[in-house]
Formats: sequence, structure tokens, C-alpha cells
Amino acid sequence: MVDRSWIGKDLGSFVVEVAPKEVRRFVDAIGDDRPMYRDVEAARAAGLAGIPIPPTYPFSLMLDREDPFVFLRLLDIPQGKILHAEQRFEYHAPLYADEPITLTEKVADIYDKKGGALEFVVLDAEARRADGTLAVTMRRSLVVRHG
Repeated sequence: MVDRSWIGKDLGSFVVEVAPKEVRRFVDAIGDDRPMYRDVEAARAAGLAGIPIPPTYPFSLMLDREDPFVFLRLLDIPQGKILHAEQRFEYHAPLYADEPITLTEKVADIYDKKGGALEFVVLDAEARRADGTLAVTMRRSLVVRHG
């Protein structure tokens, strides 16, 4: 069983910057050909401060930390026992390429179902712009399979 004393605990923060070429690769992969994701002048012509980071890209930001699965080690969860169950995003302000983004993550909840055969670990994260503005809140739920 996952130690429930982790509920509410901070998993740390880190800073990342997304290069414009990473945004281009992402939008190429999802088939979005809008110029604002490829050219800073096109983005400014669209009324944006720079090349925007696409809506679901912030999940990838969480993988940019030195140890993206630190929570597994800290909570003593074997990687082979987890499944990704859910992902949610709430947008508050835009994020841009070439801008420092501070991410923080914490354990929001741990609960079980099916008599403990399935345990859910809920992680909340925030992405803030360089000026401290909250840009995105994210919630992901993972299932730990027992038995």
C-alpha cells in the first residue's frame, strides 16, 4: 500500500524553458499547422507575446525534471505496477517558448478501490510564468495495481 502520509506533501519545483523548435516538433506531431506555433512574427500578428506553448504540451514539461519519476521512488511504487488513469488541465494564462517556466508538484490524494487491489495516486502540478503568474494547473491520476 502507498503511504498515505504523503498526501499534501510537496514533491519540489524546477524551472524549464521550451525552445521554439520543440514547439514546432510537437505541433508537427499533432498535425497543427498554424503559423503562430512556428514563427514569432506570426504569433505577434495573432496578438500573442511570442510563440505559444500548445494546450496539452504542459504534460511534457513534467518530464523535463532531472528525475521525472521521483514520486515513484519517494512513494515506493514499482514502475511496472502503474497505469496512467487521467489527466486534466486548467488554463489561467498563456505560456510561451523561450520563457522560464517554474513547475511545482504535490501529492493531492491517495485512495483505493476494489478492496485495495487498485490504489490511485493523484498528483497536482502548477506551471508559473517568469513573473510568477499562474499559467496552468494540472492533475494526473495514476493507478497502482496490487496482486
